[in-house]
Amino acid sequence: MSTPVTTASSSAPAPAAGAGKGTARLRTPRKHVPGRPQRSVLLTVLTGLMLLYTVVPLIWLVISATKTQEGLADSSGLWFADDFALWDNIRDTFTYNDGVFTRWLANTVLYVVLGAGGATFLSILGGYALAKFDFPGKRAVFAVVIGAVAVPGTALAVPTFLMFSKMGLTDTPWAVIIPSLVSPFGLYLMWVFATEAIPTELLEAARMDGASEARTFFQVALPLLAPGIVTVLLFTTVATWNNYFLPLIMLKDADWYPLTLGLSVWNSQAETIGGDVIFNLVITGSLLTILPLIAAFLLLQKYWQSGLAAGSV
Repeated sequence: MSTPVTTASSSAPAPAAGAGKGTARLRTPRKHVPGRPQRSVLLTVLTGLMLLYTVVPLIWLVISATKTQEGLADSSGLWFADDFALWDNIRDTFTYNDGVFTRWLANTVLYVVLGAGGATFLSILGGYALAKFDFPGKRAVFAVVIGAVAVPGTALAVPTFLMFSKMGLTDTPWAVIIPSLVSPFGLYLMWVFATEAIPTELLEAARMDGASEARTFFQVALPLLAPGIVTVLLFTTVATWNNYFLPLIMLKDADWYPLTLGLSVWNSQAETIGGDVIFNLVITGSLLTILPLIAAFLLLQKYWQSGLAAGSV
């Protein structure tokens, strides 16, 4: 006779309702996804403050350029006046004092083309030579270039004036153009960029094919240096375009003034007895002065941004 076998239930008793409510749930830390920028509240706030610091003066300049001389005193600085006088201000700026603003604009373009263009070309030649050729005294040249970068241009203005005075070059355009040809920062930047951008094997292949050094430079190396060239050109252009102290001590003839010095003269007329108060023209001229620089940065930003990143990896 068979005896029935009783099997015990192997399942565990169900947990009581609400037993897991008090247990703490561990959060897995958020992992950083490669290629996705991390967020920082502090950095966002600082960037916003810097944006206000740079944009608010530009907004004030644009709004103030639309006002007459009376509107500047009767309206808020960050809002428009009752009358919109931008086009009248632009016309008066170019026609005031027999159109001297146009002469100052042409002088500034001359100083930029010869000074900044020449400084960029010399920086290209020097940077390429220092990066791809070995010669005695290369370390000394490197030390001189680094030391020259650390010296401000204003510290050399007085010695430069004394030297040019003995040479008889003061009160001439050459007194502004020749010092602008020297750009230690541009030379250093092209040196670093040429070291990374031009493979030595490419130069050796061109020489083995019978290319001269000049042809190797202009046809092989120069196209590879385009981002660095644009970067140096922008820096030298801005430095020459905004140059004020050097023309101030070198030039006496108002016909050779650049825009920076000419607008300063217009602004100081209000402090002289019987002088014309033309703050509206000074503001409009300042707006017209910065427009070419803004356009240059916006049109060439993809080149100079890649140039600034040279040597960062």
